Amino acid sequence: MAAINIKRTHALEIANAKKKVQKVADHIVEKFDVECEWDDNMLNFSRSGVDGHIKVNPKSIHVFADLGFFLSALKGPIETEIERYLDQEFS
Repeated sequence: MAAINIKRTHALEIANAKKKVQKVADHIVEKFDVECEWDDNMLNFSRSGVDGHIKVNPKSIHVFADLGFFLSALKGPIETEIERYLDQEFS
């Protein structure tokens, strides 16, 4: 299995950072057909072959995803898309 592990800093209040993470999640849902659900400050997402979360901390965002065998081959493009969405919302 391959893992995606992305960390970004931010200077937002948690509530505003969560709104931006939700926008990122909306893109991810549309692009990769995942289901997601908030659990306090962590957005969990999954689908067949993917299991992960986006953790909103007071000064950072942490994206982690385990990719199954078939999606491991697409790790680079998936990681690039997630980074692009993060850049849109947090730059």
